[in-house]
Amino acid sequence: MRILFTGGSGKAGRHVVPYLIGQGHRVLNVDKTPLDADGVDNRIADLTDAGQVHDVMHSYAGLDELGTGQGPKGFDAVVHFAAVPRILITSDGECYRNNVLSTYNVIDAALKAGVRKIIFASSETTYGVCFADGDRKPEFLPMTEEHPTVPEDSYAMSKVANEVTARSFQRRSGADIYGFRINNVIEPHEYREMFPAFIDNPGLRERNIFAYIDARDLGQAVDCALRTDGLGYEVFNVANDDHSVALSTQEIAERFYPGIPFTRDMGTRETFYSNKKLKSLTGFQPAHHWRMYLDDPTMA
Repeated sequence: MRILFTGGSGKAGRHVVPYLIGQGHRVLNVDKTPLDADGVDNRIADLTDAGQVHDVMHSYAGLDELGTGQGPKGFDAVVHFAAVPRILITSDGECYRNNVLSTYNVIDAALKAGVRKIIFASSETTYGVCFADGDRKPEFLPMTEEHPTVPEDSYAMSKVANEVTARSFQRRSGADIYGFRINNVIEPHEYREMFPAFIDNPGLRERNIFAYIDARDLGQAVDCALRTDGLGYEVFNVANDDHSVALSTQEIAERFYPGIPFTRDMGTRETFYSNKKLKSLTGFQPAHHWRMYLDDPTMA
């Protein structure tokens, strides 16, 4: 596929874009800084400027495409990851403005350019736990896509607004538009750097619902969604299969979630941030888990 990918230079994108290229896709990365990776084309653009977004949406991906003599090709799909990535980086108002306006512009331009497959990055924060002021518990476990999304912070608010925007565009257009409620992205080198602390102090992971998504598995999830047609508008939790701590499901529940109702029985290490919908509808199967990358044999 010929893919326009926004935010490919960020923490998640710099792993997802090479994964997609490795699957045979042509990727144009649109970001404020280029991604230095084999096979990727880059374009610098401000996605809050509608004119710039429409321009790149009708663009050549690279100089090699000039040889056809037929003008720019259309993109087969758009993957929109670009955003202010959390609160406390910019002002709250700027975080909200940037994330909401850029998402509107990208989806609007994609549909007007004839794109029929759009994947956009939503967030675990939409459920209101991650950036809550104080302690917020899930209303039920495992946390599925049916869990209420009532956040209190500007970043998560922007992601909820983006889901509403995407759903409205999908209803008008009939295109496939899928939102990824991405959990905490973990790069390969971060297992040894971060996870020993999570083992020693599991409470560090409560705001992430004890979940995570390997950056390479996120690439696989995007590829699976790109290859899955006909779902219309859908949102998916995106996480690995297991908890990000060494405790069992029962031990975590007893320590951190007393009194929280469970809607079904869960596996010994099964993530509370349910990825069953993504797996069942797209064929996603995570290939990485943190125990593969730590030296302690007791963690295997």
